Amino acid sequence: MRLLLMGPPGAGKGTQAVDLATSIGGAHISTGDMFRENLANETDLGKLAKQYMDAGQYVPDEVTNGMVRNRLAEPDAAAFVLDGYPRTADQVVELDDILASLGAKLDGVISLVVEDREELVQRMIKRAETSGRADDTEEVIRHRQDVYDAETAALVPLYRDHGILHEVDGIGTIDEVAARIAAVVDSLRG
Repeated sequence: MRLLLMGPPGAGKGTQAVDLATSIGGAHISTGDMFRENLANETDLGKLAKQYMDAGQYVPDEVTNGMVRNRLAEPDAAAFVLDGYPRTADQVVELDDILASLGAKLDGVISLVVEDREELVQRMIKRAETSGRADDTEEVIRHRQDVYDAETAALVPLYRDHGILHEVDGIGTIDEVAARIAAVVDSLRG
């Protein structure tokens, strides 16, 4: 099974994606992890990404897409949960192309829905306090919400039009949200 888990920052994607990948017997593929791995291993893509990051610039899609292409071609990625990619409409097209080149397609897109923006901000502030992420200031957190709204939220109607979007209420305990996701996965398995 090949799934994409999406939702605004603070919706619990990272937490749910790890458990979901385990439950489907697939790889958890996080863009953050891919960047860290490519930087640590000093791959050509990692070195290129570092140049942009050191200059305080966004890493261009071509670099991110290359990392995703390489990661999805690995043997453990026959089943996966994508977390953090795609983030833009152009990346949706690229992902479709990558998967088509591998003879695959997404089986489903699960979107965690949290309507209360303040709930998301407070979750992330709490996470920053408990995990020691000093860079996660309230201003930075609110900016990430704005970026999500401006770019990534537009993917919801795209995937709805593809007929593979499943919206899940992201409010509740980790177990409650996981149970809702599991019900979607069960429906996809038919």
